[in-house]
Amino acid sequence: MLCAPWFDRPLSVAGRLVIKEGKRLISKLVNVNRDLLLVPNLAIHLNREVNDGYKYNAQVDMLPVYGGADAKDTFMMTVAEAAGVEEGAILGHDLFLYSRMPGTVWGAGEEFISCGRLDDLQCAFASLKGFLKGGHQGCVQVYSVLDNEEVGSGTKQGADSTFLEDTLKRINGSLGRSEEAYLMALASSFMISADNAHAVHPNLSGKADPTNRPYMNEGIVIKYNANQKYTTDAVSAAMFKALCHSAGVPYQTFANRSDMLGGSTLGNISNSHVSLNTVDIGLPQLSMHSPYETAGVRDTCYLVKVAEAFYSSCMKSGGEGCYEMG
Repeated sequence: MLCAPWFDRPLSVAGRLVIKEGKRLISKLVNVNRDLLLVPNLAIHLNREVNDGYKYNAQVDMLPVYGGADAKDTFMMTVAEAAGVEEGAILGHDLFLYSRMPGTVWGAGEEFISCGRLDDLQCAFASLKGFLKGGHQGCVQVYSVLDNEEVGSGTKQGADSTFLEDTLKRINGSLGRSEEAYLMALASSFMISADNAHAVHPNLSGKADPTNRPYMNEGIVIKYNANQKYTTDAVSAAMFKALCHSAGVPYQTFANRSDMLGGSTLGNISNSHVSLNTVDIGLPQLSMHSPYETAGVRDTCYLVKVAEAFYSSCMKSGGEGCYEMG
């Protein structure tokens, strides 16, 4: 994460509780829906070089203030009250801090959107909208959202789990199809791995590759990487571009500078369990991994249109990198 933007802004806590009700253990979502915590900056008088660069220590610098000394043992009581349960009934919890700053649409023409977790809820939201609008009788459409990417995807609900593979096999089995039919279906399938991309920063444009320069509100980004951190190749790029043309949506390209490492996405990780032609795409944004990120309003609409076109299509492999799209 970007540490600096977490300071001096109202925070709260949300997540999941596991509570005991009789002989049952029940999961319950909780959100303490008020300004509850804050991570205070050190005054510049006590760290006069902070504006010249500072290495944050997660154990020392990032601890939030919850209350005075008399509030020491009340945190779980506060959480229990928000969930409407007794504190003693809570046997487990997954709780996370989040920024309380509300999302906003801004800019000279209201062309930008800023809020928390745009990476990657923007793609998740837009592709879900397209999934709900689309549909094709000739194939099975799958919308898969996987968790824990930023910590390695190695959880039971991550891309490096068997979750997607198991789900597809269960769908295949429920249709009375053989394993061979399942493998043939995978070979003739196509996946869009959607995870946001870096827009050219207006103040630091030199950080972007000289010839691959995505800008917000100028279209969906197709991502390339020579080290195969992205899954895009000639076939999958061509297929996605054809979808964009059919939907009337612009697209851009992204590649890191040759002397800079970039991030990765779930496409390659997922492909290690379910191998199929895949393109890596994203929506261009600024301030990735900040608690308050910025992206383009129009790009969200572009992905909704392409996702609808994708889920309304039936793509069949003819072998040797050939596909029929109908």
